[in-house]
Amino acid sequence: MKTLDLAKSDTPGWSRPAWRELADKWLDRCFTSERFYRWSVSNPLTRWITQRRSQQVFDLMAGFVYSQVLLACVRLSIFQRVQEPQTLRALAQQTEMREAALQRLLDSAVALRLLAWRGDQRYGLGALGAPIAAFPGIQAMIEHHATLYQDLQDPLALLRDGPMQPQMNGYWPYVNSPASAQAIQSPDATYQRYSDLMSASQPFVVDEILAAYSFEDHRHVLDVGGGQGTFVSRLARHAPHLSLKLFDLPQVAQLAAQNLERQGLADRATAAGGSFLTDELPTGADLVTLIRIAHDHPDQDVLTLLKAIYRALPAGGTLLLAEPMARERHESPLGDAYFHFYLLAMGSGRLRTPHELSSLMKQAGFCLVEHVPTQMPLHAQILVGRKSKCLP
Repeated sequence: MKTLDLAKSDTPGWSRPAWRELADKWLDRCFTSERFYRWSVSNPLTRWITQRRSQQVFDLMAGFVYSQVLLACVRLSIFQRVQEPQTLRALAQQTEMREAALQRLLDSAVALRLLAWRGDQRYGLGALGAPIAAFPGIQAMIEHHATLYQDLQDPLALLRDGPMQPQMNGYWPYVNSPASAQAIQSPDATYQRYSDLMSASQPFVVDEILAAYSFEDHRHVLDVGGGQGTFVSRLARHAPHLSLKLFDLPQVAQLAAQNLERQGLADRATAAGGSFLTDELPTGADLVTLIRIAHDHPDQDVLTLLKAIYRALPAGGTLLLAEPMARERHESPLGDAYFHFYLLAMGSGRLRTPHELSSLMKQAGFCLVEHVPTQMPLHAQILVGRKSKCLP
């Protein structure tokens, strides 16, 4: 683990050396010059760079079309159907689609490596379609993105926070106001909808945590905002010595309790209901986990939650925070562009760097904050903070 030095955190005043500024200006003039473009295309040594960048620009422009091809394949269950390679005619019969129209979709999916040609004019799984077929959580997120696409039809309206009401804003009502949180506690399908999606998309993050962090030194774990108990149930099997508790909104906690009982874990794992922004958290845990929660909320709410966790922990207790995080300015971005706009459409929260989250943890009282490397940072990064006496 690496201790984060908050003094080295990137700030708005961050600047590059003077020589890099001059070099950047020169490159900007080159790349925006038609004459330079024609030269780079005609030169065998530079042609491949220009071709690659042209392809990248085209992919940015065509990205929405690509995502719709993906969505159509999911809605027609194409990835499941071609696990045993199928002909166009067979797929048209199964999906009740016209062959001519379906062929456009399938050939587009081949071009995107979602499908691949097999012998005898059959379609099979491509390199990028195979993981989609294997993990239902990916398919659930792809279907869910149809809601996000509606909000992105007019990105400027979304950025200006105008009169439009984002569809995503209604999908996650618990992040918006106490009144919305109360609505979730009513016996309707709202809480079930968002809780099901969180549960379906959680395994990738859970795998990162279990592979990166050792739970051997802990005895009692409290998972805050734990949904239907996906992480708690996986952790119970991964570390049989642990006792566990989940805390979430009352209706969600009720779902979690039922799931834990069905899995035979009720003697080791329990669920408690409440709001982590207004209620005190259960005490007794030496480790609190906060998984994909902080980025859903504004800074003040995150700080309120972190302070509540600090109060609930005993001296020497530990907080494990895991979620996708923004890359620092000197690092290559991962899913930053996606998460920035996804959280904007949600209407609350933002993507933060590890240093920004560490700063909030320090304000809450955590003095020692460490970064735990993960195998797939795109899915989640991990910060671990400990409650101990701070040095002046």
